[in-house]
Amino acid sequence: MSTGDLAVALPTPVTVEEHEACPATGVLRRVGEKWGVLVLSLLAARPYGFNELDRAIQGLSRRVLTRTLRTLERDGLISRTVHPGRPPRVEYALTDLGRSLREPLLMLGRWAVDHDADIRAAQARFDGV
Repeated sequence: MSTGDLAVALPTPVTVEEHEACPATGVLRRVGEKWGVLVLSLLAARPYGFNELDRAIQGLSRRVLTRTLRTLERDGLISRTVHPGRPPRVEYALTDLGRSLREPLLMLGRWAVDHDADIRAAQARFDGV
């Protein structure tokens, strides 16, 4: 779908119900969250245990990490495997669905890096700096 196709596909006005029902809304919320993309990026390299993720991401509370992992698991982007032992070890890994999101996220990240100066310049113009 081209950019023009996207604009044509949107009804006007867009209702709250239509916005919430759009499949892109949930995905964009997920990738727009502060920690979700970072967790997905780490898991793209290899599976991680909970404590490893906790140590790998500074500034993220264990409570928010738990919530982020549960949300990503609920969406089918990551899997959670409990390995027996004392104490049991929990391991998180990307699912096939999560791996399929990797390239679009990389493209978005590249776009952000490539256009960072343009965005900063626009912000400065807007702010009158």
